[in-house]
Amino acid sequence: MAARSRFAWALACMLALAGCVTAGQKAGVAALAPAPAPLDIPASWYRETPANGSPELGTWWQRFDDPQLTALVNQALARNTSLAAAAARLQQARALRDLAGAGLSTQVSASASAENVRQRGFGSQSSYSAGLDASWEPDLYGYRKAGLAASAAALDAQALTLADGQVSVAAEVALTYIALRGVQQREAVADTHVKRQLILTLLAAQRMNEDGGLDRDRARAALALSMAELPRWRASRSQLEHSLALLCGGAPGALAPSLSTGTAVPRAPDGLAMSLPADTLRQRPDVRAAAARVDAALARLGQADAARKPVVRLEGSIGLHGIGFGGSGSVLRGLFGAVSGVAFDGGAGRARVAAEQAAVQESYAAYHTAVLAALRDVEDALVDLAAARERRTALRAAAEIAANAANLALLAYVDGKVEVDAVLAIHATLLESEDALVLAEVAHSAAHVRLYKALGGGWQPTDTP
Repeated sequence: MAARSRFAWALACMLALAGCVTAGQKAGVAALAPAPAPLDIPASWYRETPANGSPELGTWWQRFDDPQLTALVNQALARNTSLAAAAARLQQARALRDLAGAGLSTQVSASASAENVRQRGFGSQSSYSAGLDASWEPDLYGYRKAGLAASAAALDAQALTLADGQVSVAAEVALTYIALRGVQQREAVADTHVKRQLILTLLAAQRMNEDGGLDRDRARAALALSMAELPRWRASRSQLEHSLALLCGGAPGALAPSLSTGTAVPRAPDGLAMSLPADTLRQRPDVRAAAARVDAALARLGQADAARKPVVRLEGSIGLHGIGFGGSGSVLRGLFGAVSGVAFDGGAGRARVAAEQAAVQESYAAYHTAVLAALRDVEDALVDLAAARERRTALRAAAEIAANAANLALLAYVDGKVEVDAVLAIHATLLESEDALVLAEVAHSAAHVRLYKALGGGWQPTDTP
């Protein structure tokens, strides 16, 4: 009886010690891996931006007011194979988190057996036994809690990685769709140019007697060169359709029927309310994933440090044993306690702690890199957007002037006031300006997409732990 009282007193002391040790675990980890100097986050963007606000970035593609673009993005988010693989990795991380949490519980096993033995001259004898065995290791130094925290942080990081993949896929679909519409518009510009060249060729054929056919041959050569460009645009259009189908989880050509009719390049309104830099960093899933990896590295460091401490293990059992199924049995009870630890490991424990300390410093550096890259992405997107807007305005004016000059030159050629070379040169200028204007429209819309992506749009933060 006295021995049992002493064992209970020792057990109570160990459990009280466990509370003190766990409470100081975070302070111990902070001492093992001090945080680096904080980053200086600017209060506003360097580039001039619209008024600050809280933009709705979760479904930014709807701002382009293009139902087909919206349908393609939604299809890609649901069927993209890379996102499906990321979702599977998230399920794996969730299972590993649950596995780490199971180690904090008491482990209980059950057993039961019965046998009947028949001996010659003695008849038969039956016996039975049943029992429960339980074991528990008090988490005195937070080893298992640190493992659970590491698994939970890894789960958060994987969920945020999935969200970052959604952001990238939505942006990639939009950029590819905008490029496709741009190619279709450039093909239409090239086709219109071919029609202009055909009209000029017919007019030159009517004047063949005056110049001996020289104007006609020059016009025909220019027409042939213009027609040679059309297959290139058709090939580019097909390749972009194949890329969109792959992003949406389909086979090449699956989207060709729905995309065959060319429409204008989708445009986003310019009135985007910009979030502040700090809000952008909170919104971007890649930055938050980097922060979660810091938490995981700190937890693994605490786990490596706790692994060097002694382990207390408590085991208990209760069983029933008897002879004859109708007779009485005896109850067996047992309670055992043990303390174990590594007496000498040649410095392996310290080496593991040092390795995890280096991993923590690496995670700090990766987090700082993610923050700075996020700020750079927004600033770059703002620069691109401003330049694309200015270029588009200038090219619109150039295209209007070139179109007017081409009409005047054609009338002058009919009247015999200019040579065919002058008309061909003006037509070439018109083609160049119209093609450049389409490229400017594509660049302007693409800059909007990159800005939305840089701001962290394309996912809902409330959906992630």
